[in-house]
Amino acid sequence: MPKYFSTLPYLLACLLSLSPASSQKAYAQHPNVLLGTQSSPNEPSIAIDPTQPQYLIAASNINNYYLSSDTGATWTHYYQNSAYGVWGDPILIADTTGSFYYFHLANPPNGNWIDRMVCQRSDDHGLSWPIDSYAGLNGTKVQDKEGVVVNPFNNHIYLCWTQFDAYNSTNPQDSSIILFSKSEDRGVNWSTPVRLSEVAGDCLDDDNTVEGAVPAVGPNGEIYVAWAGPEGIVFDRSTDEGETWLEHDIHVSDIVGGWAMDIEGIYRANGMPITLCDLSGGPHHGTIYICWADQRNGPTDTDIWLVKSTDQGNTWSEPLRINDDTAGRQQFFPWMAIDQTTGYLYCVFYDRRQYDDTQTDVYMAFSADGGESFTNFRISESPFTPTAGTFFGDYNYIAAHNNIIRPIWTRLDQTSLSVWTALINTAAIPNFPTRTTETWHAEQKPARLLGNFPNPADKYTYVSFELEKTAKIKLLISNAQGQTLLTPISNKRYRKGEHSKKIKIDSLPAGVYYYLLYANGKLADQKKMLVE
Repeated sequence: MPKYFSTLPYLLACLLSLSPASSQKAYAQHPNVLLGTQSSPNEPSIAIDPTQPQYLIAASNINNYYLSSDTGATWTHYYQNSAYGVWGDPILIADTTGSFYYFHLANPPNGNWIDRMVCQRSDDHGLSWPIDSYAGLNGTKVQDKEGVVVNPFNNHIYLCWTQFDAYNSTNPQDSSIILFSKSEDRGVNWSTPVRLSEVAGDCLDDDNTVEGAVPAVGPNGEIYVAWAGPEGIVFDRSTDEGETWLEHDIHVSDIVGGWAMDIEGIYRANGMPITLCDLSGGPHHGTIYICWADQRNGPTDTDIWLVKSTDQGNTWSEPLRINDDTAGRQQFFPWMAIDQTTGYLYCVFYDRRQYDDTQTDVYMAFSADGGESFTNFRISESPFTPTAGTFFGDYNYIAAHNNIIRPIWTRLDQTSLSVWTALINTAAIPNFPTRTTETWHAEQKPARLLGNFPNPADKYTYVSFELEKTAKIKLLISNAQGQTLLTPISNKRYRKGEHSKKIKIDSLPAGVYYYLLYANGKLADQKKMLVE
C-alpha cells in the first residue's frame, strides 16, 4: 500500500549497512540467504518456476528484483523498469510454462500516481520483461494492493485489487471496492474490471477499507477470493472464469480488532487474509484455506489464524490458532503457500515468543493434515530489533513446489532494511513425513502420467498413465495458452493398472505442448511434450 511513499521517497534511500546477523553463525537447519539491502527493500515476493525449479525470482519495494538459478542459494540484484512506472507492492507468480509475471503499482509519466495495476512478463527467467501491460485504469481513481493467481489448467491469470475513489479521503461519498480482471493471453490483454465486493469500504486505508483480495483457483477452474473490511472477512466465488459471481458475499469470520493493528516497534502492521486452494490430488484436494492475523486475544497477543472450507466456500470451520506458543506474545505478518505437489501447507510469520521486548524472529508453521494441526519452527538465524520510525512494509511471502520451500521476509535492524530467504531443509522440519514426493503421488493420486515416448515427437507419440483404481479418463493436449487442441481420450472407463494411448500429432506445429490427464472429472496430472 502506498501511504508511506509521500514521506519516504525511495529516491532518497541510501544503501544501509548490513545487519549484525549476517556475520553470525548460520542456523544449521535452514541457512539464511541475503538477497539485498539496496534501496531500503521491504514487502518482498518470491516465485518458483514449476518446470525448472532451480530458477526463482524475487522482488521488493520499490523496484528491486532478484534472480537465482540455484534454488535460492545465490542471487543477483536488478532494478525493474516499466513504461507505466514502478511504485511498489510487488507480487510474483509463475505459470505452467515457466514464464514469470511481476505485478506492481504504477507511477506513469503520463497519468496519475498508482492509477492502474501493472503486469510484466518474462519468458527467460527475468533476464528481460518484454510484456508490459496494465489493468484497471479508471481516471484518477487509485488502484492498490493486488493479489494474483494463475489457473494451472489453462494459464489464464486472475487479478484482484482495491480501488479507491480518492486515497485517504475522509469524504463519506468516497469508497473503496474490490475489483477483478483476467488475462486469457498470458498477460498481454486484460478484461474490463468487475466489482466483487457487495459492501464497499471507506478510503482511509484502515480497518473499514476493503483490502487483501488474494484469489485462488479450485479443482474445476473455480475462482475463490476473500478480503477484509467493515464486515470482517468475506468470500466470493465464480465458476465461469469470472464472468459471474455470487449474488451475496459469504461471511467467513470476524477479524477481531480489524485488519490494521499496532505492533510495538513496527511502523504499521496488518492481518489481511490470504486465500489458497489445494489442487494436489491428495486427500484434501479442493479444500479452500484462508489465513490471517488478528488481536482477538488482546493488543499484546496478536495471533495467526486459519479457517477452511470443503464445500466451495459455502461453510467454514472455526478459526484454528496456527502459532503454538503460550499466550501473551506477538505473531504477525503471515503469508501462506501450498505445495501443490504434496498438498502440504506452509505459513511464514514474525514471532516474539522468546522475548519480553521487541526482538523479533521469523517462524514457519507446517501442516501435512489439511490444516488440522501445525508444527512451528524458527527459520531466522537471529532476532532483529525494529524501530517504528522506518517503514517496514505490509507483507512477506512464501513459495513452495515439490518440497522446495522458500519463505522471504524483511529484516529491520534499528533502521537498516534487508531482504532474506531461508533454504528450508524438510528433513529438519519436525513431524515432516518421511515418504518421498513420488511415493506420496502413488499413494494419493487416483491417476498419474508416466510420460510419453518419443519426446520430442513428430507424427505419433505414446502417452502412458497409471490408475490406482478404475476411473473414467479424459486425456487432453493443449498449447501454452491453455487452449485444448486434441482430445485423444474422452471420458472412457479404464481399469486399475498401467495403460498406453497412441496419439497422432502430425497436425500440431512444432512447439511446446501439454498433455493433461483427468480422472472422474478432476485433473490428476499434466506433463510437457515437445513436437518437432
